[in-house]
Amino acid sequence: MFYHFSEEDNIEIFHPRKHLSFPDRPPMVWAIDDDRSPLYLLPRDCPRIGFWATPETNDDDREKFLHITSADKIVAIESGWLERLQRTKLYRYSLAPEHFTMIDEGAGYFISYETEKPLEMKPVGSLLEALVKRGVELRIMPSLTPLAEQLPKTTLHYSMIRMRNAIK
Repeated sequence: MFYHFSEEDNIEIFHPRKHLSFPDRPPMVWAIDDDRSPLYLLPRDCPRIGFWATPETNDDDREKFLHITSADKIVAIESGWLERLQRTKLYRYSLAPEHFTMIDEGAGYFISYETEKPLEMKPVGSLLEALVKRGVELRIMPSLTPLAEQLPKTTLHYSMIRMRNAIK
């Protein structure tokens, strides 16, 4: 099963659309796998950085970035987004996997070039509670910029989403 998260509660059909980051590709429908879905339990435009250890993560990076957490994943957002996080209503659409292919294994992105009809739509409810239920540690930072500059120098796996909306 794949998912698409939206602040819209009335999507009956997902039509393929062009994506600015992939101008040479035909229109696509985007979906996320279950493992990475906590990265999308946030308002759509909220800049965020998700990061976690992999078997390749070295001890120094574990100590520096993960030393006091038992969470599998950490998601960092900027403090200016906290109020919107608390009041955003989000919906999870379930999509059948038949037409989807992986475009980015690390990010868990899947695409389809077909029109997709959701199998179901469920309200997420409290986004903070949804993150907690998924075992995610939420870090609220004044700015994501220092973290964004450091993570590429580590052995941690990371995903940076909507960073164009982050404080510079």
